[in-house]
Amino acid sequence: MGGMAALAILALGGCASADGGAAQAEEAGAGLPDTTGVRVINVGVTPVSRSGFIDYIRIVGEVEAMHDITVSAEESGRIAAFHKVKGARVVRGEVIAKIDDAVLSGQVDEARATAELADEQFERQRRLWEEEQIGSEIAYLQARSAARAADARYRTLLARLERTALRAPVTGIFDEKYVELGEMVSPGSPVVRVVAVQQVKVVGGVPERFGLDVRQGDTARVTFDVLPDREFMGTIRFVGAAIDPENRTIPIEIHLENPGGLVKPSMVANVQVERARLNDVIVVPQELLQRTEDGYQVFLVGDRDGRPVAVVRGVETGPSFENRIVIRSGLEAGEPLITTGYRMVDDGSLVRVVSGGADE
Repeated sequence: MGGMAALAILALGGCASADGGAAQAEEAGAGLPDTTGVRVINVGVTPVSRSGFIDYIRIVGEVEAMHDITVSAEESGRIAAFHKVKGARVVRGEVIAKIDDAVLSGQVDEARATAELADEQFERQRRLWEEEQIGSEIAYLQARSAARAADARYRTLLARLERTALRAPVTGIFDEKYVELGEMVSPGSPVVRVVAVQQVKVVGGVPERFGLDVRQGDTARVTFDVLPDREFMGTIRFVGAAIDPENRTIPIEIHLENPGGLVKPSMVANVQVERARLNDVIVVPQELLQRTEDGYQVFLVGDRDGRPVAVVRGVETGPSFENRIVIRSGLEAGEPLITTGYRMVDDGSLVRVVSGGADE
């Protein structure tokens, strides 16, 4: 009796497993045999339709600051002061650092006095020569030359004194400090770096086959993996005149407004440039295409002896974007395209349409 009970339990368990497996197979598109014992595959169908399509050129670029400038010393001396802290926003012309100017200030004062004296002497000599005809022309010319030389020296020293103030060349961020307070610098020594990021540029290369499709002034859509919820629209400001021989691309620059400073230099950018707008074309999900030795194919629902079957159809493809691809030939609007269960069928497989396609 115990053995009979165990066999009964096993039999019931086997029936339950078979029922569960059948349900899972039907949900997955595997289908079940029909009343004649022939396997029928469940599929979802979507009618082929026409729509518009935008063909994009996609490239990867890198962000650069619109201006990234190293400010170097033009005079020798000790760094006497920093008027801004690193990371601060600076306005064009604002003083960031100051070189000690004590010696130059003294030289400027001396040159000013010398120039004033030379000018007075020249004016006196001019009156004597032009108004009273006293003295000689050579004395007049010498006085004029001395006054001009003294004035030139004064102006030169005044300009050098002005150069001891290191000013921001553009409005931006005081991003780097190369020397510390009290350090000696000489002409050409890097002192600070200013980066302007209110507007940035994305630099990249367009494959040469698309060279005629990209023009200065075109709009580009730019996204960043690190900013998944943001999309930026920019303008192509530069298209190179020559092809880079190393990678066979044409360099381009796209300018983006960056008021919040979210976009940082050296970030990787995904760039999409509109190539063409296509109207009234057949577009299908790219995943439906199956590659063969002869190209690409899709499956439709056809009829064989009054029963629905899967029918393979070769297609010619056009441009694609994300998961959508244009079908240039091979499909007509309204045809029943298998969009669910298409991986389970072969040409001639019996099918049962159980629902609309994945994109309905």
